[in-house]
Amino acid sequence: MSKLTNPDYMRPLGEELRRRLAEPRRFLQVLAGPRQTGKTTLVRQILREWGEAAHYASADEPTLRDRTWLVAQWEVARATARDAGPSGAVLALDEIQKIPAWAETVKGLWDEDAARGIPLRVVVLGSAPLLVQRGLSESLAGRFEILPVPHWSFAEMRDAFGFSLEDYLYFGGYPGGAALTGEPDRWRRYILDSLVETTISRDVLLLSRVDKPALLRQLFQLACSYSGQILSYTKMLGQLQDAGNATTLAHYLRLLQGAGMVTGLPRYSGSAVRQRGSIPKLQVFNTALITAPSGLSPQEVRGEREFWGRLVESAVGAHLVNAEAVGSCAVYYWRHGEHEVDFVVQAGKHLLAIEVKSGRRRESLPGLDRFLKEYPRARPLVVGEDGVPFERFLTRNVLDWAEA
Repeated sequence: MSKLTNPDYMRPLGEELRRRLAEPRRFLQVLAGPRQTGKTTLVRQILREWGEAAHYASADEPTLRDRTWLVAQWEVARATARDAGPSGAVLALDEIQKIPAWAETVKGLWDEDAARGIPLRVVVLGSAPLLVQRGLSESLAGRFEILPVPHWSFAEMRDAFGFSLEDYLYFGGYPGGAALTGEPDRWRRYILDSLVETTISRDVLLLSRVDKPALLRQLFQLACSYSGQILSYTKMLGQLQDAGNATTLAHYLRLLQGAGMVTGLPRYSGSAVRQRGSIPKLQVFNTALITAPSGLSPQEVRGEREFWGRLVESAVGAHLVNAEAVGSCAVYYWRHGEHEVDFVVQAGKHLLAIEVKSGRRRESLPGLDRFLKEYPRARPLVVGEDGVPFERFLTRNVLDWAEA
């Protein structure tokens, strides 16, 4: 059974949050990311350093939370800040998007503190980035900074829990499940029940308009099963039982992307218009979303060459889309006829074309040479056999490869 091998481990982005909170009160800090990526744990680590000059409250509890509750928590923190003197205090509000019209309320309270000179630093946490950002952009313009919290990388799971590369490929980057890796069936139920179902029912269906919830669930399952494959919306509809259309599927895929579960990569063309209307390449944010629904044990997965190869490719893609989620780059795929480039990464003026060699059978031909003829400024990178080892690729920042 895996355990935390470094009990004092803090994710690198924790240092960034610590630095921001040590500054004079400037911006409201927003930690936005998927469920079970350690947002609450990270904030609690920071709050312990503030001791009694900190107040934490969560809206993700059974009792109804509303504006009155939010104001009451803020008043407690104000009193704490006054008692702390010039150094001030920190207020952390978890699952903030569960409170109706939360952004308008926070705006009023934040502006009152600014006018009165109350040194209260505020951190808000939300599990669905798009839902959090919607409230921010509407009411809190100019008052906040976002600190994206992506899924845990291989390097983080290795440093905190002693994961090997094979552990990471199968169990993925969910720290909450690390203690259950010795019991794969129990781990699987944790991923499906406590994580997947909770995200869909409480972060997507409860907080967004979804006219066909059964279709959204089927789309999620399909995207996990076909991660790493290019699939048109027409073909997706042919695989789904509930009736829908391409526009509905594209909208639902964006909701699942906002919840940090699956996404559809656009085809790179050099034209933003053509990219937006392209056939998507399905991609999970965490390989646990492939292995848990499969029902296969770690030993069975390693014995299935095709499945293992797809898992490896999806791990590379997950590493890239999590970098995209924090704003480091934009991720695409490329295809021309039978030729394909697995991933195209654009970071500023840098363009990186990645071919993944996982050993599985391919329906398309490698397309690096063809891509480089069309986009000669691109830098090619082979990951896997005869290229950069998977372990090395997954432990490096994406920008290191793009800017090399």
